[in-house]
Amino acid sequence: MRKRQRDDLVSVALWWQALKESNNEKFLPLFFDEHRFLVMKGGGGSGKSIFAGRKVLERTTSEPGHRWLVCRKVAKTIRESCFAQLCGQAAEFYPDSGYKINKSDMAITFANGSKILFAGLDDVEKLKSIYDITGIWIEEVSELEEKDFNQLDIRLRTDFPYYLQMIITFNPISITHWLKKRFFDIPDSRATVHESTYKDNRFLTKEAIETLEAFKERDEYYYMVYCLGQWGVTGKTVFNAKAVAQRLEVVQRRGWVKRGFFQYKEDFDGIHISDICWVEDHQGPIKIYREPGAGRPYVVGGDTAGDGSDWFVGQVLDNITGVQVAVLRHQYDEDTYAKQMYCLGKYYNDALLALEANYSTYPVKMLDLMGYRQLYVREVEDDFDGKIRHAFGFRTDRVTRPVIISELIRMMRDNIALINDEDTLLEMLTFVRNEKLRAEAEEGAHDDCIMALAIAYYVRPQQSMVAKDPDSGLRKWTQDQWEDYRKASPKDREIMVRMWGPPER
Repeated sequence: MRKRQRDDLVSVALWWQALKESNNEKFLPLFFDEHRFLVMKGGGGSGKSIFAGRKVLERTTSEPGHRWLVCRKVAKTIRESCFAQLCGQAAEFYPDSGYKINKSDMAITFANGSKILFAGLDDVEKLKSIYDITGIWIEEVSELEEKDFNQLDIRLRTDFPYYLQMIITFNPISITHWLKKRFFDIPDSRATVHESTYKDNRFLTKEAIETLEAFKERDEYYYMVYCLGQWGVTGKTVFNAKAVAQRLEVVQRRGWVKRGFFQYKEDFDGIHISDICWVEDHQGPIKIYREPGAGRPYVVGGDTAGDGSDWFVGQVLDNITGVQVAVLRHQYDEDTYAKQMYCLGKYYNDALLALEANYSTYPVKMLDLMGYRQLYVREVEDDFDGKIRHAFGFRTDRVTRPVIISELIRMMRDNIALINDEDTLLEMLTFVRNEKLRAEAEEGAHDDCIMALAIAYYVRPQQSMVAKDPDSGLRKWTQDQWEDYRKASPKDREIMVRMWGPPER
């Protein structure tokens, strides 16, 4: 009995050593992954497809009775790719498995009763004849529509003694693709997400590496997307895609200082809040990139979830440097958004808050009722008498929208290092010009972070750009400010004090 145990241990050790010698280290843990979905995103030459083939063969040769389906969108592409690859891998690594290859039907059978079938999703008649599937590998799944993927998912049988799994491999193409939304934006507990690049593939030849790395000089954006596996974009980007992609790589390594949300005690009226404190939450809606500095002035631009938008966003800038120091991004109710923005503004030294007031003025009105003193004030011409009045909140319209976007483009042209947030940079990659040259989010993408950021940069002149003594609470007004104050009505004077801060006498 002990000899059999020793022999078994030796056999396992030899098996594991063979796997280590013939596979990249980055992929080794995935041989033991049993999640329903094994999602493998990678750049060109990363070795993800080679690993997928090995795992399919490992399971079909060691677990009897498999009917594994390997597929791509188009049938004619699978013969020279997946079918040829698995035939070669079977011959090299599983010569004693009793495998037989049927070239005409594109199938591989094994002595233990397992079978690998190959089909394109355009080959409807062949797909109809495939039943009792125990595992699926979809190569270049980005070619599929989500409905195709769902149809394959439900074809996995449920009475198999071993775990059921779909392996999907792809190079990222568009940042708006359903794959990103389904598996990357919101984590799925049934999925393992794995990312790799050519740098993880020790079996690449020197020539292949040189070919891939040559794209750094010829087309660095292509290098970032195809070689490094970053999400891409199909339209003509408004912002410099190369610079944005480079900055994206930096911020993804760096991350945030802390992440979470503000907790508070609500008064009986449901409006005023007190006892504000920070709560750490690694999935929280607020990401802090730099803590507030004593006496430093800050501005916050806000984009509300109006027509065509899913997210409430707040962008916080250090008004001296223009550096993005924090971002709020969440799918809130309007009152919760207003309260979190109140806390965020207070946290950043009573920052100037400039919230969009296009689709709803409720968050701005609520902040006013809460007693927030530093709200952005815009000038409004009265339709009746033509007089200029003041109103809280920023209004994005056909006049102001191109202005704030143009200013943001100008700022980002040479200052992309001001941006520290991944979501903001990803939106920049999908902010494109349409056929009429209007700057907007690519179809399926969002522009909430972009618009909030544009508002924040535009309203900076209404906030001080110098640090103040944090103990005084007073501001030094200019001569022009004093002159405007003296000419203003009592109501407008109150707004000016709220806008500029109490003056030094």
